[in-house]
Amino acid sequence: MNALKKLLGIIWILLAAAVSYYCIAIFGGKLSSGKQDDLVFGIIIFFILLPLVVSGLGLFGYYCLTNEYDEDYD
Repeated sequence: MNALKKLLGIIWILLAAAVSYYCIAIFGGKLSSGKQDDLVFGIIIFFILLPLVVSGLGLFGYYCLTNEYDEDYD
């Protein structure tokens, strides 16, 4: 089970990197398109959703790799 947790930790960290690349590559054009609707959408994606999603996935992956979930709190 610990090997599965470590493997999933690596997958979560890679998924965080993929999400950050996808958001920067795809939604990066929204900030410079010149339309106000695209600008508001780009700001929401970049400054609110992107940090939440990437930090959550990365932190969860880090905890899986460092065996944080193995401790018993009895």
